[in-house]
Amino acid sequence: MHLVLDLDSEVPIYQQIRDRVVEAIADGRLDGGASLPSTRQLAVDLAINFHTVNKAYDLLRREGIIRINRKSGAVVRPDAGQGPAEQEAVADWERRARTLLAEAVVRGIPRDEIVDRVRATLDGFGAGERGG
Repeated sequence: MHLVLDLDSEVPIYQQIRDRVVEAIADGRLDGGASLPSTRQLAVDLAINFHTVNKAYDLLRREGIIRINRKSGAVVRPDAGQGPAEQEAVADWERRARTLLAEAVVRGIPRDEIVDRVRATLDGFGAGERGG
């Protein structure tokens, strides 16, 4: 798994790892049941502390996106991206989306352009195949 991180970003590295994994699932680079690298291996690959990777994996686990167990390690849940979302997940997503959209408006991006970019992003994730 190849992740691109911005070590100079204000976004914490663990959050960037979490976000890149979610994006990889959404765009089909990681399928349900796919194994993720161990925390230690990914930390070596990214030249970061393994506790940072562990924090990202734990966040993904708590969000119900991956499963973690001693024998198989971290695995994308087989139903990731399938079926109806839980109401709590929808509410959390809506809060975060609202903030991102507000940032775009505050930065002066025209509303039509925001909508066009959101649609293009969804199309890039193969939203049609995932029921979106």
